[in-house]
Amino acid sequence: MKSKLINFQKKGDDRGSLVVMENNKEIPFEIKRVYYLCDTKEGIRRGFHAHHTLQQMAVCVRGSCEFLMDDGYGVEVIKLDNNYTGLMLPPYVWHEMFNFSPDCVLMVLANDFYDESDYIRSYQDFVAALHEQKDSK
Repeated sequence: MKSKLINFQKKGDDRGSLVVMENNKEIPFEIKRVYYLCDTKEGIRRGFHAHHTLQQMAVCVRGSCEFLMDDGYGVEVIKLDNNYTGLMLPPYVWHEMFNFSPDCVLMVLANDFYDESDYIRSYQDFVAALHEQKDSK
């Protein structure tokens, strides 16, 4: 599986904690866009797509949620339940988010601006794109 969990250094004392995420250090790319999901209703799944080139890092800054990650060769379910672990979402990995806790705030850092043409929104198109990518190598 191409996705991986990254544990960020959590610093703190009796005043609280501090977690730092910097371009090309803890985050292995330049950050061009940040967005977050919140107030997700019970039983709702999000995502249902992959990307051709976009790299992302997902961090549950509050609460928890789970990710279904599918790279075309295997499927893995990963739970994010702390604010100092990030999940890399590389290109050509189908992902779905689910089991959001009521207080979940899921922040996503991306290496590029929004571009609809980079999205693969159909699972069949995702599988076809994987085969095209494999055949071109």
